[in-house]
Amino acid sequence: MRPAYDPELSTLLAAMPPMPPLDAQTLAQIRPYAAGPRPDDGSVERREVTFPAPDGTPIPLTILSPGGVTAAPCVYWIHGGGMVMGDRYSQIDIPREWLDRFGAVVVSVDYRLAPEADGTTLVDDCYHGLAWVAAHAADLGIDPARIIVAGASAGGGLAAGVTLMARDRATPAIAGQILIGPMLDHRNDSASSRQFSGGPGVWTREMNDFGWRSVLGGLGPVSPYVSPALATDLAGLPATYLDAGSAEVFRDESVEYAARIWAAGGRADLHIWAGGCHGFDALFPQAPISSAARRARTDWLARLLEEVR
Repeated sequence: MRPAYDPELSTLLAAMPPMPPLDAQTLAQIRPYAAGPRPDDGSVERREVTFPAPDGTPIPLTILSPGGVTAAPCVYWIHGGGMVMGDRYSQIDIPREWLDRFGAVVVSVDYRLAPEADGTTLVDDCYHGLAWVAAHAADLGIDPARIIVAGASAGGGLAAGVTLMARDRATPAIAGQILIGPMLDHRNDSASSRQFSGGPGVWTREMNDFGWRSVLGGLGPVSPYVSPALATDLAGLPATYLDAGSAEVFRDESVEYAARIWAAGGRADLHIWAGGCHGFDALFPQAPISSAARRARTDWLARLLEEVR
């Protein structure tokens, strides 16, 4: 048995073309469809820059700004795609709403993808991009005390890993993290993961297994920065917002992560949207459940930015 989809989402999902099995053979075919459109409407300033990873690889960043800002909040965005697809424009309409609402500078990182990159490479790319942003905060018009790390799906898991890294290294400062349907646990064995095994779906247990195997391969012990559910201590994290659908693989690991933050004395707001499939608010932003999810997330961010002003 599995939770039913929200009725409107069920209709929308039925109209979608079926997702082919995700494996090494189909990945190259699927990747172009996971890339996002460039935000070229001219209503915001857009800069494309690169920073060097520790191994010298140039990693692209897209910077969207309202223009003429000083000491603006920053949303550091990490895209989804199961760690194997997507790019820095994927799901960027989500943080773009916060640019419009709060005058935030949005920075999106094009981390390297698995299986071409593996181990901690992906989360390291994201962390070093965040460090670059903090070091250039004045040039970008960013208030370094109001940097929010946010991501969806794989990007949510990477955002959690980056936030753990920043806590452990005591830099850079992060005011909050927003984890949207986050991919947090490589063990892929929760009740919700098992519920969404087999059959069609936006993101199934089998797809999730392929993503994790692509990142981890035959590597040894798994780092908690890669699989944040393994972190033994969740104390000292910034204010955290987590959400997921009740009808998706990542439901239970999101609930568990929030519960462990509370157990460590931390602050976490958790929303599980009844009938929500994985990525519902990105796939179907006009659906009532999606509008409610986006509004709740934005209201939380408004409160947090007021607190850290």
